[in-house]
Amino acid sequence: MSDIQIERAHQLGLPTARQHARSWADKAQAKFGVDCRYEEGSDSDTLHFSGNGIDGQLLVTATTLSLQAELGFLAAMFKDQIETKLRAQFDEMTGVTA
Repeated sequence: MSDIQIERAHQLGLPTARQHARSWADKAQAKFGVDCRYEEGSDSDTLHFSGNGIDGQLLVTATTLSLQAELGFLAAMFKDQIETKLRAQFDEMTGVTA
């Protein structure tokens, strides 16, 4: 198994970060057939996702987005491309510019 860990600090606040995470989940479900389950909490949320060779979770707080994912055997062959794409998506969500 191959792991991907991404953490981004942000100043979005929990309600806006929550909206971004839900939108990201909707796109992952529609585009890649990934199953997502969103658990909303008072101080943080957790998005669980699974499918097509990737399993993980995204922790959403008022100040951070933290993704941890495990790639299956076939997906691990594309780890660099997957990680690059995820980093770009999280940079866009949090307003980070290169």
